Amino acid sequence: MRKRGVVHKIRYVCFYFWHYKFESKPLSTCIPIFETHLKIEAKVSAMYVVEYLKKLALLGAIDKPIKISSSEFTKYTSSSSKTAARILKQLENENFIDRKIITGGQLVTISEGGVKRLRAEYADYRYIFGEDEESIEMYGYLISGLGEGQYYIGLEGYRSQFQENLNFLPFPGTFNVQLTDFSVNMREKVDMIHAIPISGFTDGQRTFGAVKCYSAQIEGIRSAVVVPDRSHYPDDLVEIIAPVNLRKTLGLKDGDKVKIVVDYRYTSK
Repeated sequence: MRKRGVVHKIRYVCFYFWHYKFESKPLSTCIPIFETHLKIEAKVSAMYVVEYLKKLALLGAIDKPIKISSSEFTKYTSSSSKTAARILKQLENENFIDRKIITGGQLVTISEGGVKRLRAEYADYRYIFGEDEESIEMYGYLISGLGEGQYYIGLEGYRSQFQENLNFLPFPGTFNVQLTDFSVNMREKVDMIHAIPISGFTDGQRTFGAVKCYSAQIEGIRSAVVVPDRSHYPDDLVEIIAPVNLRKTLGLKDGDKVKIVVDYRYTSK
C-alpha cells in the first residue's frame, strides 16, 4: 500500500506540474488541489481499515495469533494475493496488527491500537441503534496531577470547543482519579461509548492533538472524562473536567474515594 501511495503521489505531482508548466495555471491554485487529492486518498484508504480488522477479528485474531497466508486473506478482501499482502503490511505499519512472518504465511494478532479502532466503531453503532446502557460507574481515589491540565484546559482552541460540544466552560485544571482494580476493567467499557470529539488545532507555532470526551457526573455535578488521542496514560488514571473546581466544591483531598458516573447516551445539542 505504501508503494502504491508513492506512485499516486508522483502521479499527482506530475499532473499538477503539467497544469502549472504547460497550461499556465498559477502554482498557488494547483497546490491546494493537490493537497485535497492526498487527503481524499487517505480517507478512502482509512475507510477499509475497520473492514479488514473485522475480518481478522472474526478469525480469532483478537484472542490469539492466527496463521494466515496472503492468498488465504484474499477470501476476505476480494483482491489479489499481492494486494492482500500489501493490506496486511499497511495494517502492521499503522500499528493495527502485530505480524510475524513464518513458513507458509504469517502469524497475525490485532494490536491494542486495532482493538481500540474496532471498539470505537462498535461504540458508533451502539449509539446509532440506541443500544447503550444508561451509565457506567467507576471508583477510585483522588490524586494530584502534574499541573499540566491547567495549561491545556486554558487554551482557547480547546475552551471554545468545550463550550460548544459540552455546553460548559471547564475550570482550568483537571480532577485526577486513580481507579480501583475493579474499575480499571470497567474503564475498558468507556472506550465503547460514543465519544464527544474535540478537534486538534495549531496556534501557529505548536500543534495540539485531538481529545475524546465522555459525559460524566461527580457527586451530581456535570463533568466530562477527557482522553487525549496522543497520550498514553496508565489504564488506572482518569482525568476529569468540570465547570467548577471539584476539589473545593466537594471538599475533597488526595486519597479521598471518588465515584465517577459516565453517561452512555449523551448529545451536546
